[in-house]
Amino acid sequence: MARISAGLTTSHVPAIGAALDNGRSKEPYWVPVFEGYNWTKQWIASDMPDVVVLVYNDHATAFSSEIIPTFAIGCADDFAVADEGFGPRPVPTVIGHADLACHLAQSLILDEFDMTVVNKMDVDHGLTVPLSLVFGDCEKWPVRVVPIAVNVVQYPPPTGERCYKLGQAIRRAVEAYPEDLNVQVWGTGGMSHQLQGTRAGLINQPFDRSFLEAMSANPEGLRSISHLEYLREAGSEGIELVMWLIMRGALGEHVEELHRFYHVPASNTAVGHLVLVPADEKTEVRS
Repeated sequence: MARISAGLTTSHVPAIGAALDNGRSKEPYWVPVFEGYNWTKQWIASDMPDVVVLVYNDHATAFSSEIIPTFAIGCADDFAVADEGFGPRPVPTVIGHADLACHLAQSLILDEFDMTVVNKMDVDHGLTVPLSLVFGDCEKWPVRVVPIAVNVVQYPPPTGERCYKLGQAIRRAVEAYPEDLNVQVWGTGGMSHQLQGTRAGLINQPFDRSFLEAMSANPEGLRSISHLEYLREAGSEGIELVMWLIMRGALGEHVEELHRFYHVPASNTAVGHLVLVPADEKTEVRS
């Protein structure tokens, strides 16, 4: 059967993609950001997954303000790179895993999660920047991807509790898939940031660091963070952190942290990054 071997979180700051695409990754401002992923690149190369279930949010690209699904799953064979106003990023087309995606959709819907099934979808920086951070510049992405888009753009977004439970349901669905697949689940977005208003530029380092710590040590406490607390402590865009809880729920009760990275600033936010494995997937590799 398929198995979830690891989980990964990372910010998906659009300026990171622009820095990579425009040859600026060696500039002093950006070097510390990209160095934080060197360990992850070596680690994943030693145990490349077959599929990544990549949880991200669309930035009014595939979904306009006319239709905003709370949870959407991409079931296509491939996903074009979106034009977000400056042309598509110069990165490979994202190759899907339609069989696994359709299995997940069926399992999750029968498990009482109302997933929107999407058979054609362009993917934006929320999905492609994490791939670039982990796999670097490549002619073809080395993994197939099942995108799961979460609404964290228009109120009301799903709660952290609902997202954690969705992760648990994803784990059950993956383990019921008959093909032998090595699957990773990535939760992207965050950390604390606000793009508008009088608190534009907000970065709450104590909150971010406590969130990173709790992902391993106390995920139960994270499940109960309210929308208001995210807004107060992490800014209007800090709600993206609920997508990390989908990844965490998919790993099971006990995990081991292999790598942690936190850096301020990257554009107008912080960069947070974790690599976790289920307790039964321990490895000798450490950061």
